[in-house]
Amino acid sequence: MTKLIIQVPCYNEEEVLGQTISGLLKVSVPGVDQIEIMVVDDGSTDRTVEVARNAGAHHVVSLGAHQGLARAFSFGLDHALSLGADVLVNTDADNQYPASEIPNLIRPILEKQYHIVIGCRKIDEISNFSPLKKFLQKLGSWVVRRVSGTRVEDTTTGFRAYSRFAMMRVNVFSNFSYTLETIIQAGVLNIPMTAILVSANPETRESRLAKSILHYLWQSGRTILRIAAMYRAFLIFLTLGVTFLTIGALGFLVFLYYYFTVSGPTGHIQLVVFSGTMLVIGMFLTLAGLLADMINTNRTLMQDALFRIKRLEMEDRSRS
Repeated sequence: MTKLIIQVPCYNEEEVLGQTISGLLKVSVPGVDQIEIMVVDDGSTDRTVEVARNAGAHHVVSLGAHQGLARAFSFGLDHALSLGADVLVNTDADNQYPASEIPNLIRPILEKQYHIVIGCRKIDEISNFSPLKKFLQKLGSWVVRRVSGTRVEDTTTGFRAYSRFAMMRVNVFSNFSYTLETIIQAGVLNIPMTAILVSANPETRESRLAKSILHYLWQSGRTILRIAAMYRAFLIFLTLGVTFLTIGALGFLVFLYYYFTVSGPTGHIQLVVFSGTMLVIGMFLTLAGLLADMINTNRTLMQDALFRIKRLEMEDRSRS
């Protein structure tokens, strides 16, 4: 028996949530025996919980206080595992993604081809996106692709599916949004992932994830940098270290050239000081990279241990 849980993270979504759940209740997926809707309330102060229950959501879980989208997603992920989900679909509460796209979204998982499927919007065709927002969406997705080594064209979409293996393997550390981090993490951990194009419904409200474009850029950039430093620390520090070492070495070569051909033992002391400083910084950065690589090894071992614990819990639960 295959169980699908459709997760809907919510924060003050009383106006549109009923419509979203109504569409999700009509979903039928070949190969799926059981479909349940789980609303994850992120400390809403309006009637979101009441609307969710009245609309027919099978599970309504709450974080108690507002903790942000990333925490709501992660909390829902763990709860879906405890409910015995084989596949999880995450979708937005504002009815942005048509429920009719869910069968296509999870098909690669049901066919055992991939463990994560990202539903990418056609950015150029979204009428409520300004030219600037479209450009920034594409730019941000390009950066994430470079960091993660993946080919996802729309990295900020909240419409995505996870197998049970991916649900146990992925961990969210960001407080801002799970969308970027989970893609980068999947790329680093070599979790089989693909993306499909999906349609999008007309906008029902403006995004509340960030206060402005500048705020979103700041938060997204910080998230990407933090995750890159977490998973690609050795490469980043080694690149910086080699860069500084190269500058320092070139500086000394220039000094030696002037020493033996032009000025002799006098002059260009500033160049020696500059080159020496660059070499020292380069050595420290290289050593920091080696230390970060050792820390990353410990993190990988801890993630593997956590995965094994989750798998054992799932096996115990299935036996009972």
